[in-house]
Amino acid sequence: MKIKWLGHSCFLLTSSGGVRVVIDPFNETVGYKVPAVEADIVTTSHDHFDHGYVQAIKGSFKHINKPGRYSERGIEIVGIPTFHDEAQGSKRGKNIVFKFTVDGINVCHCGDLGHVLTAAQAKELGPVDVLLVPVGGFYTIDHDEAAAVVTMLQPAVTIPMHFKTPVVDFPIAGVDKFLTGMGGGKELGKQELELTRDSIASFAGVVVLAYE
Repeated sequence: MKIKWLGHSCFLLTSSGGVRVVIDPFNETVGYKVPAVEADIVTTSHDHFDHGYVQAIKGSFKHINKPGRYSERGIEIVGIPTFHDEAQGSKRGKNIVFKFTVDGINVCHCGDLGHVLTAAQAKELGPVDVLLVPVGGFYTIDHDEAAAVVTMLQPAVTIPMHFKTPVVDFPIAGVDKFLTGMGGGKELGKQELELTRDSIASFAGVVVLAYE
């Protein structure tokens, strides 16, 4: 399976069979290049402009934007309801955390999670091999809360997202505090990470992907 970071919280997952999943596409106001890629499946954690811009995605795809259990093109998907803030959604509404099982690897994307998961939510998600987690704070959990989610879910690989970079003008923090709190990480220097069940251990820990 390939995991490609398209900027912000948007990722492209590609299975060994070529099935493409795009997660949380954004529009041009975010600062990154708009992800005009083809997909077979698109999931959106919520409808905000920086997570739900499905108009950018090409192809005839299945759009999933509600909690539940899905099976599409050989990929199992679980979506659990959460909130975009720490006040039961009263500030920013609801959020969906999705878990994808691709080539036997469980990838969890937290969307704009605004609180540490409950034990019940973690149990509903089940095992997580790769965690895609926001770390920038302000609109989402911050670096400390993200670390708590990592501790709770115990992924083999953690990929931070939704943090400040030179092209983003949002009032969010960079990735450095999260890396410090986690005891460091690996700057991959490229957009894409390729994993198999056999190779995942060699990338264990925090992996920071680059962007174009």
